[in-house]
Amino acid sequence: MSYTPPKVWKWDAECGGKFASINRPIAGATHDKELQIGKHPLQLYSLATPNGVKVTVMLEELLAAGHTDAEYDAWLINIQEGDQFGSGFVDVNPNSKIPALMDTTTGTRVFESGAILLYLAEKFGAFLPVDPAGRTETLNWLFWLQGSAPYLGGGFGHFYAYAPEKFEYPINRFAMEAKRQLDVLDRNLAEREFLAGDDYSIADIATAPWYGSVVKGLTYEAAEFLDTASYKNVNRWADTVMNRPAYLRGKMVNRAWGEPHEQLHERHDASDFELKTQDKIAE
Repeated sequence: MSYTPPKVWKWDAECGGKFASINRPIAGATHDKELQIGKHPLQLYSLATPNGVKVTVMLEELLAAGHTDAEYDAWLINIQEGDQFGSGFVDVNPNSKIPALMDTTTGTRVFESGAILLYLAEKFGAFLPVDPAGRTETLNWLFWLQGSAPYLGGGFGHFYAYAPEKFEYPINRFAMEAKRQLDVLDRNLAEREFLAGDDYSIADIATAPWYGSVVKGLTYEAAEFLDTASYKNVNRWADTVMNRPAYLRGKMVNRAWGEPHEQLHERHDASDFELKTQDKIAE
């Protein structure tokens, strides 16, 4: 059935399929709710979506590298329940998207996941080369991810996995783009261990929760559909990055679905991984 757009679009509360209850065409808070604040310098408000995992992996990598000042409190923001529209969260991120970070040592708010990674890399002098060429190449791939991931998530992922009906045209359009992007990564990784060269960086930390998860069949259940096994270099890179101990810890933080032993709803101490996952709490 063809669709003729009206002269003036009007919002219908049913727009958005699975996410209709949390999508709206305006910004701002819907209710008053202060954010909780813990004891550590860094306060993270997030959920373990790919964008959220970027930041928790980065924080765990910083701690593993010996940056003790990177200790953090991670508070769960349940986007299905509209926590992102609370007044406290909107004060930190006026765009009402996770993740959002407050650095209590400077009073700095940081929103947008790529901006958070860059802020932390510069604050701690880690996972971002200092030489101009290496730094620029790393930022090339960080910004490539920030521009490309919406096509993978909001484009392919939405129409393939979440839209209320399956439509051939948008699925074909975004599958083509997802495969083109995977080919970009695969060609780049044919000559490099990591995205920006020989060293692990914020570019890898940003990209693995998106494209690594897709090729490993962890997101959208689309690995077979996209023939992701054919991207040998991306798979090799994904195995390397996603099996790092800090990555394995980071992907658990603010996770509220899946196996109970993989869920750490809040993280306030390194011992929480052993003591406060959902299976331990249930015991």
